[in-house]
Amino acid sequence: MIITGAIITILGLLGLFYCILKAFKARRAGLKGQELANQLKELVLVNLVSLFLSAIGLGLVIFGILI
Repeated sequence: MIITGAIITILGLLGLFYCILKAFKARRAGLKGQELANQLKELVLVNLVSLFLSAIGLGLVIFGILI
């Protein structure tokens, strides 16, 4: 259970890093106002799923340690 949780956590963290990189690329491209907002809106779902995976994975790791 610990290894499974660690893998899920790593997948979540990779998704979070993906969101960060895409947001920096959008800012670096010089997007302003509504264009930037539209790019960031596309990342909201990926960000939430990644955060959820990270939390579930960490929960599994802690549960595995306690058992």
